[in-house]
Amino acid sequence: MKIILAGTIGRSGLGGQAWANLQYLLGLRALGHEVWYLEDCGDTSFVWDWEKAEWNYELEYPAACVRACLAPFGFGKRWIYRAGAGARGMALEQFREICAAADLLILRAAPLWLWRPEYDLPRRRAFIDVDPGFTQIAIANGDQGVADGVARCERRFTVAQRLGVADCLIPRNGGPWLKTLPPVFLPEWPVADSPATQFTSIMRWQGFREASHGGRSFGQRDQEFPKFIGLPKLTPQTFCIALMGVKPEELTKRGWAVAPGEVISRTPARYREFIQQSRAEFGVPKHGYVEMRGGWFSDRSVCYLASGRPVAVEDTGLGDWLQVGEGLLTFDDVDSARLAVEKVNSDYERHRRAARALAEKVFATGRVLPSLLEAAMY
Repeated sequence: MKIILAGTIGRSGLGGQAWANLQYLLGLRALGHEVWYLEDCGDTSFVWDWEKAEWNYELEYPAACVRACLAPFGFGKRWIYRAGAGARGMALEQFREICAAADLLILRAAPLWLWRPEYDLPRRRAFIDVDPGFTQIAIANGDQGVADGVARCERRFTVAQRLGVADCLIPRNGGPWLKTLPPVFLPEWPVADSPATQFTSIMRWQGFREASHGGRSFGQRDQEFPKFIGLPKLTPQTFCIALMGVKPEELTKRGWAVAPGEVISRTPARYREFIQQSRAEFGVPKHGYVEMRGGWFSDRSVCYLASGRPVAVEDTGLGDWLQVGEGLLTFDDVDSARLAVEKVNSDYERHRRAARALAEKVFATGRVLPSLLEAAMY
């Protein structure tokens, strides 16, 4: 098939977001499909310049980011970045011809805010919700931009594996929602054999505002992480958080090592290197993911698993759909977090093998993407 993936590489400017899109691009190509990348910012391009610490409104800056992220993987001539009437990458006429011949347009993470006539040309459109709960609440609360963008897609997918379960608080607005998983392209994420000592994570402290629905509020990591802030004092294990959005002193005075997240995740190569040089991941999701019990699991954690790096993560309802206990361990409070860390360290090689096996069995692109495509097209 001919497939266009719409994503957010240039707008993010970070290697982690680039990988989240590359998993699809590389996986779809490996399955034999022709794939192109689209990024459309709508009327105006405005992105954060991480080097200058200021907003950038020129197309060339985010387009250069897209080019740098995609070219090493053979997509150097298979992308377009658009805003208003301007574009970078492939020529507009060439892209419109691709739209006319395309079988599927996939929108990952965000709707296309400016819907252009050529986006109606592919045979099918699919939306992939990677922010479960927050997407549906935005629609329920009257965000017409999100609602319209999602509604233009014949198929809508979410990574919320517990959507519809009695104690899951995610509303079903914008559906019907089909379920999918964050994929990982294993050839680019081999088992890492380098020695490592620190449990790590890469996180944004507060990326968006909290959301309210049904009389309850659902927040970001700034509301969830404080539950575990005293962990380094309870264990000899060391931790390093690649952090964005909060002063490091808030954590360093409690025993956490802190690295600048915008530097660690500046390129796909740096992001991958940081993960593969970690001993394991210590993950704390957004407050909303924990409270809504949607079974959310991070595309970042999947990269740790693929690298043979165990994952210890706060529970979002994972045990209902994913095997936990080896390679992947969950916790609910600081005491169970300490126990999860100790279990990983008590038989590290066993947990390393189990982590990779879980990535191969559940999250490999060859397992995730064929069912996604089948559901999207039929």
